[in-house]
Amino acid sequence: MDFPLILVGLVFVSGLVWLLDALFLAPGRKRMQSELQRQYPQWASEGSADAGNYQAKIAEKAREPVVVEYARSFFPVLFIVFVLRSFLVEPFQIPSSSMEPTLLVGDYILVNKFTYGIRLPVIRTKVLPLNEPQRGDVMVFFPPHMNDTYFIKRVIGLPGDTVSYRDKQLYLNGEKLVRQPADELALDPRYRIDEELLTDEGHIMQVDTLRPSPDFTVVVKPGHYFMMGDNRDNSSDSRVWGQVPERDIVGKAFAVWMHWATFLSIPSFDRVGVIK
Repeated sequence: MDFPLILVGLVFVSGLVWLLDALFLAPGRKRMQSELQRQYPQWASEGSADAGNYQAKIAEKAREPVVVEYARSFFPVLFIVFVLRSFLVEPFQIPSSSMEPTLLVGDYILVNKFTYGIRLPVIRTKVLPLNEPQRGDVMVFFPPHMNDTYFIKRVIGLPGDTVSYRDKQLYLNGEKLVRQPADELALDPRYRIDEELLTDEGHIMQVDTLRPSPDFTVVVKPGHYFMMGDNRDNSSDSRVWGQVPERDIVGKAFAVWMHWATFLSIPSFDRVGVIK
């Protein structure tokens, strides 16, 4: 289901109905109201015969159509949601384990939609360039192989970078990235959680000690980004479906605001915080 397209359609239709009514139908209803007020001079006196007759005639001849009433009520709400989701902040739920231990299945996150520039919804055209993605950013995007589905991974390689992976160790432009044991322990002994210094700040990532990972070396194409999951050996990412073009970027994930693992479980706020 393409929710952005549905939202755009609802905003357009409700706004159009409201506009057409304001231009063509509402003036006639106002004229009718004025005529009825002259016909029943005591229309404003509560309990009077004129007031009763006036209300009856309004309901019969000058009542606002139900479609217009709904459009007028819903359009402002839909428009605000449209602006917030399209240009400011959009919520997402994490559906898979590919970003563990940074993001867990059931995490509800917030994504900044304007960090990398303002884009038109649905057609994805950038109309206002701002910042460029940086190494280490956790980014939401549309992958090449499923270009209508949201994915979330970490930015590993920028345009022009040479990214290599040998013996479960990441190399960037020929330099081995510093990796050290993290304070956090994995729940399963087959996994090891390390801190990887892709930037000065670093981030945690997970290694599957029993699962082999193929080595590779790739040069990131101009206007593209190389993405990898923090669950390094259990992630479908740029190693599988290729590099992400700039036009398919959605935004930067910046915070977890709730964790709700299953429908029958109790929502938790223990994981609320900034995404690193």
